Amino acid sequence: MLNTYLQQTQLLLNDVTEAKYNLADLMTYVNTARGQIAGEAECIRVYATLAVTAPTQEYPFSQIQFPAGTQGVQGVLNVRLANYALGNGAVYIRPRPWEWFHLYYLCDQQVAAAPAVFAQFGQGALGTLWINLPDSSYTLSLDTVCFPSPLIDDNTSEALPYLWTDAVPYYAAYFALLTAQNTQAAAEMMKLYGMFVQKARGAANPSVMPMNYNQSPDPFLANRLGITPPRGNA
Repeated sequence: MLNTYLQQTQLLLNDVTEAKYNLADLMTYVNTARGQIAGEAECIRVYATLAVTAPTQEYPFSQIQFPAGTQGVQGVLNVRLANYALGNGAVYIRPRPWEWFHLYYLCDQQVAAAPAVFAQFGQGALGTLWINLPDSSYTLSLDTVCFPSPLIDDNTSEALPYLWTDAVPYYAAYFALLTAQNTQAAAEMMKLYGMFVQKARGAANPSVMPMNYNQSPDPFLANRLGITPPRGNA
């Protein structure tokens, strides 16, 4: 996959002979682009687990465990949802803003209990997850948004799903053009990147649920604003 990205980026830059941009730099731009896309689109989702034990409340994202066989994923950017198994089902753990958690849990006398509330404090790859004071050991199931491992060769697994992979060369070319001080061409490449990211998001959402995932445009916004869409050529 890495060589495909590099070749596509060279074509966009009209530099297949490496006259202006060397492959080492382009590899850096490709991997930077992949990380940015993963964060912006939240397209790498892994259902992971986290072991918690009493009385510890704070857990770094690095302790989150991915399922066996997960490839191409380096770490967690944020946690969307959490639960723990109980009988044949699961108990929902409510996400809360850090400020709310800090006020109503950390700044109040806590009674040890089963996980009921969680909040994030640390950000991004250095993120931390906090829960209410646990009364025992639990294994939490987490809906995580992740970032990919760097591609070092064509044997490295790609965690970015298709169609977001189509956007990578445009973002990489954008970085390359910025380094060459070609800001106008860079701006045009960024527009194309945005188009491909939005197309990927639209394709991932089923037509019966067009707002199923984040970063989706509101299909009803025009009606809410009282805007009548144009019809035909009138």
